[in-house]
Amino acid sequence: MPQVQKLTPNLLVASVENSLAFYEGVLGFARGTTVPEQSPFVFAAVASGPVEIFFNDRATVTKESPAMGSLAIGGGNTMFIELTGIDAFHDHIKDRVKVLMPLVTQWYGMREFAIADPDGYVITFAEKV
Repeated sequence: MPQVQKLTPNLLVASVENSLAFYEGVLGFARGTTVPEQSPFVFAAVASGPVEIFFNDRATVTKESPAMGSLAIGGGNTMFIELTGIDAFHDHIKDRVKVLMPLVTQWYGMREFAIADPDGYVITFAEKV
């Protein structure tokens, strides 16, 4: 069996520029590769520590792979990102995001909250307690 090395969410988005603005400006991710190098982008990557996320322009993906055009953006997909400093991070972004689940300490030992990104992808941020 192959050894899995990494998982990178590869998100279909309505606007790569809007996704970059949100993940960089609000969540604090660093911009990686963009295609092309200047806007308007059809692809971009962001990273924070070991977490990397790709954004693909839905219209471009649909042209290249028509079967993907029927997939809903967001579509109930969620990401679970563990970090340190959950309380400070929550306080820093809570007024600039759509909070779907308030900051709570769960019975399974995680302190977490969930938000929606501009395309409706749900991100739960969590810290072990």
